[in-house]
Amino acid sequence: MLELSGLRAAYGPIEALRGVDLEVRAGELVCLLGANGAGKSSTLRAISGLVRPTAGRIVFDGRPITGLPPATILEAGIAHCPEGRRVFPYLTVEENLTMGAYVRRDRAGIAADLARVCAHFPILGERRRQAAGTLSGGEQQMLAIGRALMARPRLILFDEPSLGLAPTAAPAPAPTAAPPSVQHAVTVTAIIDRPNTLPSRRDFIELASSC
Repeated sequence: MLELSGLRAAYGPIEALRGVDLEVRAGELVCLLGANGAGKSSTLRAISGLVRPTAGRIVFDGRPITGLPPATILEAGIAHCPEGRRVFPYLTVEENLTMGAYVRRDRAGIAADLARVCAHFPILGERRRQAAGTLSGGEQQMLAIGRALMARPRLILFDEPSLGLAPTAAPAPAPTAAPPSVQHAVTVTAIIDRPNTLPSRRDFIELASSC
């Protein structure tokens, strides 16, 4: 489904990725592990188009997507839930969720998915008219996850999805965390900080600091 070959990326003169190879098959949960600075977030950012690779290839469903704009990659079926939540603080919860579906045109489907996300995270439904910036850190994390799911992605990239959530509230970064409308189709690549919370079907990829 997703294949990275010899991927390299840099921030100015600082090389963040040095020849990363990765394969994700449909229906898998693949977890990236590694020390700070190993390139975990940079790998996800390169896949989603937020960082332009300097070398290597990224192929999704047989189609090269290396260096494509983020919107084009999202339309292809890859959503990214970044570290640090990155919600729009002055927009309401509902507006933030709707922004996750901005590449979609199926209004009925968007409305149905909005209702399902709010059912999956009831606090978002209760606060749908509230400005996102006034939510707690954990609530903003739920909002960021819900916003990514609103794109109806086939592959979703989670960067520490349980960060800021209480252990009892943290959704597993897996297809079981998706609302019913997208649950059947989601493949997950995740950076995790709680490996013990993961389901049994998973692959771990460790990035060394030299990446």
